[in-house]
Amino acid sequence: MASTIKGRAVIFTQGGPTAVINASWVGVVQGLMLNHDISDIWGAVNGIDGIMKEKFVDLMAQTAKTLEDISYTPASQLRSTRRKPTPEDNVRMLDVFLKHNIHYAFGIGGNDTSESLDIINDAARDREFELRVFHVAKTVDNDLMENDHTPGYGSAARYVANAFRGVNLDNQCFGGLYIGVCMGRHAGFLTAASALGRTTPDDGPHLVYLPEHPFSLDAFARDVAAVHTRLGRCVVAVSEGIEDENRTPILQVLSAGGALEKDSHGNIQLSGTGALADKLVDFLKQRLEKDGVVKKLRARGDTFGYVQRSFPDQSPVDRAEALALGHFAAVQAQSGNIDGSCAIVRVSDNPYKADYRLVPLKNVAGKTRRMPPEFISPEKNDVTEAFLRYGRPLIGELSPIGALDLTKTIAF
Repeated sequence: MASTIKGRAVIFTQGGPTAVINASWVGVVQGLMLNHDISDIWGAVNGIDGIMKEKFVDLMAQTAKTLEDISYTPASQLRSTRRKPTPEDNVRMLDVFLKHNIHYAFGIGGNDTSESLDIINDAARDREFELRVFHVAKTVDNDLMENDHTPGYGSAARYVANAFRGVNLDNQCFGGLYIGVCMGRHAGFLTAASALGRTTPDDGPHLVYLPEHPFSLDAFARDVAAVHTRLGRCVVAVSEGIEDENRTPILQVLSAGGALEKDSHGNIQLSGTGALADKLVDFLKQRLEKDGVVKKLRARGDTFGYVQRSFPDQSPVDRAEALALGHFAAVQAQSGNIDGSCAIVRVSDNPYKADYRLVPLKNVAGKTRRMPPEFISPEKNDVTEAFLRYGRPLIGELSPIGALDLTKTIAF
């Protein structure tokens, strides 16, 4: 363990925003405020782009009330970027750090951010520049290695659970089919959260499909037909990243080889256009009507998209843990640690309790955690009780839902 070093600290956020990402960096600021080795705390606007452009905001100049309010505010007040640093970027950033006596860097983000920090850290070592680098876990996908769960997930999962509670009640009114597509290219944690709002055995989502296992369109049609025949309706939650046994995205399969949009990283645009939900609905309408399951299928599909990430209804647990993890990162920097990724570990389920630990950056950088097998049903079309026990403490208490007793009819 090295000694602390005097200098400035910079905090930045990277990647997609969350409902509690501001709480994370506010926790870092609050944890650093009384450290006499740190002369100033700056926020880089737009992530590492802001560092290279020397676009900083003075975080110590903000009032305590401002920081408190920001900790309740979704999305990133520091803005963001998805840039992965190049060797030239590293040279520029280290020049900026040297120019402004910045010796502490805190990045709030997911696996791409941890990878960026690891790259910056290696570059600083190569130049023999003393830099303390700390990653503070964040992602609604909940897919970071070494973490039980990540800040941002609990609030996004709360939104998804509530959304499907509402969809389920809506679907009860008229029957038919509903498909909701949730974020999750490689990990199904957010889609799985759709099941956290169920209160009765017949509540939707009745089927949940995750990217951890191959998706079969034939099995999908059979599953939906069985539920629809039994209940006269079916609510389905699907991850945007579902693939067939050849690892071809189902959106591509249903598009019959047509050209699909790609994002800035070269990934196929899976759910941003709503195409997957529409194509799954069209497929089921044709299949179920052709097979005589229903004469005319009433069907709708939605893509939740960005609304999952920054909905202004934080899970209380999520916000508290985001603040605490940011504070933990500040403490680690002041304890003489040089670098690491700050992660959440679960201590107990009942009562729920979590703690924090520092793990090597390279254990997290660029890696993806997926749903463990014990969270997925043997039929691969639902989650297990083990997942429900895992997820419920993270989303906070949901409002009660009443059920009218329709057997109490009036006799004439």
